[in-house]
Amino acid sequence: MLRVAVIGGGPSGSCAAEVLAKAGIKTWLFERKLDNAKPCGGAIPLCMVSEFDLPDSIIDRKVRNMRMISPSNREVDISLDEVYGKTEDEYIGMCRREVMDAFMRDRAADLGTTLVNGLVTKIDTGSNRQGPYKLSYSDYSSGESKGEAKTLEVDLIIGADGANSRVAKAMDAGDYNVAIAFQERIKLPEKEMGYYQNLAEMYVGTDVSPDFYGWVFPKYDHVAVGTGTMQKNQSLIKDLQEGVRERAKKRLVNGEVIKVEAHPIPEHPRPRRVVGRMALVGDAAGYVTKSSGEGIYFAAKSGRMCAEEIVIASQNGAKIPTEGDLKQYIKKWDKKYGATYKVLEILQTIFYSNDGAREAFVEMCDDLDVQRLTFDSYLYKTVVAMKPLQQLKLTFMTLGSVLRGRALAPKTYKPVPSAVREEEEVNKMLAISTIKGGIKVGSKKSNS
Repeated sequence: MLRVAVIGGGPSGSCAAEVLAKAGIKTWLFERKLDNAKPCGGAIPLCMVSEFDLPDSIIDRKVRNMRMISPSNREVDISLDEVYGKTEDEYIGMCRREVMDAFMRDRAADLGTTLVNGLVTKIDTGSNRQGPYKLSYSDYSSGESKGEAKTLEVDLIIGADGANSRVAKAMDAGDYNVAIAFQERIKLPEKEMGYYQNLAEMYVGTDVSPDFYGWVFPKYDHVAVGTGTMQKNQSLIKDLQEGVRERAKKRLVNGEVIKVEAHPIPEHPRPRRVVGRMALVGDAAGYVTKSSGEGIYFAAKSGRMCAEEIVIASQNGAKIPTEGDLKQYIKKWDKKYGATYKVLEILQTIFYSNDGAREAFVEMCDDLDVQRLTFDSYLYKTVVAMKPLQQLKLTFMTLGSVLRGRALAPKTYKPVPSAVREEEEVNKMLAISTIKGGIKVGSKKSNS
């Protein structure tokens, strides 16, 4: 019987383990921190709820209103009531990762996966990387702080262990550029929390991110306030976070910071995602989109697609798949989603290049055709053909964005003294994230 180790217990690893266990394949799922709360906006598209059979209990908020705020603080309100009508069928699900991830892991375990509360410390791939593979890991299930040293031999490995993937290193998958996500969880008074009951905010501007956006997303009893930027701008991250808080200060001023989080996020797929009988999925493979920064759905989908290919090629675990079999998963993934990633990369290049382009981008979001096109693709992962007049209008709006952007001289981003002093602290947080698979910096209380 085929033996598979899935390393990493987030959405990608859990979905892979679930498919394998259903097929009767002997599966181990490794996760160091079973209460891990990845710093993540936590927004999931509607199609993920039905496709992955997610219950309402893991969804904190069903958001039907989005507010886009431009660099000049122009606000554009987007209502799903306007886009789809007052059906209440469409919404953006807001989740806490520790709740959603735990549900998916537990479901995989209920189906027969052996869930290991452990950290894989070494992967012996052999001389040709074709397996079998010997895993050395620390087992923390007994509650010991150091963990018990153990080993396990498997025929195949799925690396679902994030941007700092140990599996990727073992298979020499190559590096990729990363972005840095920084987020604070802020508990608000009842009145302000009521304001965010059904509303999420997105801020754009050089003050909140030179290449991405800032967000205020509502959760169960707090809001997630964060920003992201490429690693080259890491020294700016604390000041960019202050920029988001400054722009949203009217609602955040009486808030209380209850958690601070940071984590690296991949910016494009790795050069190699399958080597021998080892495959990468989710963040480990680099499946986070540009422009929107979406990664949860694609992580879960990649884990499922990879595992499905293993089930087919192994004849439900009766034989060991080859490297060529595993590469069929990559072929199908790139065919299905390759164009999506490329288009979003182009859009980020156009609309996040400078504040003039960002102003035009927010203006575009005030158009109902743009809103419907955007939410059809996000909520349902479908691309609906536009009418000729819609195509012409969108083309002119995009060209206007480009021209307005070029009219403004690009700014030079230089770390301010406070950013330089705090870069070491961010590096420390990211190092902890690398080791533990997550980040938890105490329980920090202060006025926002």
